[in-house]
Amino acid sequence: MLIKKIKDVPAEKVKMEGAENVSVRVLFGPKDAAPTFAMRVFEFAKEGHTPYHSHPFEHEVLILKGEVAVVTEKGPINLDVGDTLMVSPNEMHQFKNLSKTNTAEILCLIPVKYQK
Repeated sequence: MLIKKIKDVPAEKVKMEGAENVSVRVLFGPKDAAPTFAMRVFEFAKEGHTPYHSHPFEHEVLILKGEVAVVTEKGPINLDVGDTLMVSPNEMHQFKNLSKTNTAEILCLIPVKYQK
């Protein structure tokens, strides 16, 4: 069993093209020999967002903190703390921090084989 505190895991800048003011903490992943899932916390600074993108795997998301929108092919959807969603494989999406002053955080799970 592995037990960690979120803040003890170093935050790394998200380097995907189109990402702005967002970092990630890989809580569990390949370095932990996790066999199935990678658990990550994304932290969005003011005006932070991921790129508008898709990928060949599903992922599940829990809104932990802040005002967040997910941008879909049908437009943005505002999410509240405690909301959960599943992004299906190949579904276009983007996460944005809507707060003008506060950070936002989401918990995201993906198949470990896609975690770099």
